[in-house]
Amino acid sequence: MSDTAPPPGPLQLLVNGILHENPVFRLALSLCPAVAVTTTVLNGLILGVAVLAVQVLSSVTVALVRGAIHPRVRIPVYTIIIAVWVSAIDMTLAAFFPALYAQVGLYVKLIVAFAIIISRLEVFASRQPLVPSFFDGLGMGLGFLLALVTIGAFRELLGNGSFAGIALVPRPLLFFALPAGGFFSIALLMAFFNRIDRAASGGAKRPAAGGSHHG
Repeated sequence: MSDTAPPPGPLQLLVNGILHENPVFRLALSLCPAVAVTTTVLNGLILGVAVLAVQVLSSVTVALVRGAIHPRVRIPVYTIIIAVWVSAIDMTLAAFFPALYAQVGLYVKLIVAFAIIISRLEVFASRQPLVPSFFDGLGMGLGFLLALVTIGAFRELLGNGSFAGIALVPRPLLFFALPAGGFFSIALLMAFFNRIDRAASGGAKRPAAGGSHHG
C-alpha cells in the first residue's frame, strides 16, 4: 500500500483483522505463545485482551508520531513504544488480577516480541492517519483475541474435559493439553477457518489491507 492510497474503511479493517487476515489462523503469526498459553479458555482470554490493548495503543501512538520517526531507526522506536505499553499493561494486570497474572505474566512480558504487533506498525500505522490505524489495531487485536479464546476453549474441552473450569467431559484426551496438542489444535482450527473464509469469498484470494506482511 502506498502512502497516498486511501485507507480502507473502519468496518473493512475490523473484518480484515478478525477474518481475512486473522493473525493466527490466516497469517500464522505468534504461534508459539498462542500454543503455550491456551491450555484454558481463561488464559487465552487474558493474554488476548493484553495483546488487544497493546496493539491498539501502539498503533495509535505510531500514527500520531510517525512524522517524527526517522526511517533508519523506526524498528527500534516501534520496539520502545510497544515495550512502554506492555509494561503498563503488565503492571495493571499484576495489580488488579494477581491470580490470573501468576499464570500468564511471563507471556504478557513477551508481547513486546510478538510479530503481529510490530508488523502492523510497519505496514499500516506508520503509513496511515490516526483513525484508520486505530481500527486496524482494533481489528488485528480482536482477531488475535478471538483466536486465542477459540484455541483455549478447544484445548480445555478436549484436553481437560472442562470449559472455563466447569467439568463437562468425563474422559478427556490429555494429548490436547500438551504443546504438541496445541499445534495440532491450531492446525485443525486453521484449516476449518480457512475453508470457511474461502467459501465466503467464493474461493478468491483477498488482497491484504496493509500491504506485505512481516513475520
